[in-house]
Amino acid sequence: MRYLFLPLALTLFISCESKDWARNDLNFAAGQLTLAMTETEKAIAENPDKNYVAPRTFNDAGKLVAIPSRDWVSGFFSGELWYMYQYTKDEKWREAAEKYTARLEPEKLNAGTHDMGFKMYCSFGNGYRLTQNEHYREVLITSAQTLVTRFKPNAGIIRSWDHNRNQWQCPVIVDNMMNLELLFFAFRETGDSTFYNIAVSHADKTIENHFREDFSTYHVVDYDTITGEIITKQTHQGYADSSAWSRGQAWAIYGFTMCYRETGDVKYLEQARKALDFVFNNKNLPADLIPYWDYDAPEIPNEPRDASAASITASALYDLCRLDAENAGKYRAWADTILENLSKHYKAKRGGDCGFLLLHSTGSKPADSEVDKPLAYADYYFLEAMLRKLTIDN
Repeated sequence: MRYLFLPLALTLFISCESKDWARNDLNFAAGQLTLAMTETEKAIAENPDKNYVAPRTFNDAGKLVAIPSRDWVSGFFSGELWYMYQYTKDEKWREAAEKYTARLEPEKLNAGTHDMGFKMYCSFGNGYRLTQNEHYREVLITSAQTLVTRFKPNAGIIRSWDHNRNQWQCPVIVDNMMNLELLFFAFRETGDSTFYNIAVSHADKTIENHFREDFSTYHVVDYDTITGEIITKQTHQGYADSSAWSRGQAWAIYGFTMCYRETGDVKYLEQARKALDFVFNNKNLPADLIPYWDYDAPEIPNEPRDASAASITASALYDLCRLDAENAGKYRAWADTILENLSKHYKAKRGGDCGFLLLHSTGSKPADSEVDKPLAYADYYFLEAMLRKLTIDN
């Protein structure tokens, strides 16, 4: 009989060890985010005309780069603060989250961007989930109403960028999958099927047009909004139009996992699985599962990594553990390996690095922008992944 208890004992040991490791990282995050608030308030005070609201990264000199609310990254920091409140139940984190969330409210009417989910759902969405603040609900519904004004019915998609009109007529980036969660929320709250139908239409068109035969993703698909036809397919932030940009692949995995959770439609689960298979069967995926910035970058293994792609993928994998029992063990092992390696080898210096959590992300290598830097969204999904992990462990 004693042999029957060995696997259980080992499992319990690993589980307890795993929880301690995740909790240590969450405690580390508490100190870092406290520093980040100090650095952010300093940047705001020094630049009163810039309308800064949140941190994004640091520059080559190691000085914090703060951003206004119109920046697509602006909602992640308040989301991190909400996650700390979720973990600690400490009112100081709630007060801090409320302060940084409130600064984003003008964005609810900003129809010049598709990034409403990133900005408003990561901030107000987490706030509403944790507090049931009715004002937050109203802001979210208004934000969703603003987002659907960008829907192009002939093409069946939500327009992404408005810039570079000489280059694209109606560009849709794979990142846009992440903004659909706001629309699913608005549908649940209002019962208005317009939100649901637009989200599903966009997701279906992304399946149809953004994936290659090997289930890697293009970054940008440009549409003719009159005919609905495709003009071009590109990988704007990746190495080449034919290459697989690692963060774009992560957005797709997370986005289709979320769509399956929200709709129950198995085609979205299948798409997430196939996008995952591309990653974890890829010959250029490093042993630590933290990808290079592009799976086809020409100087691998001497290419920058992207910790943000890793943290996004890990969070999606923990979500999939609850949704796909058939593969849950595999997903859990991958996610745990990613988080453990991020924790051991990619974390910022405690009490330094402007309060960021992770180093070694890549914003846009083709533009030589934010290469081997911390990024607020890497930290956000790192925290989200750890909280999802603890939920599964418990």
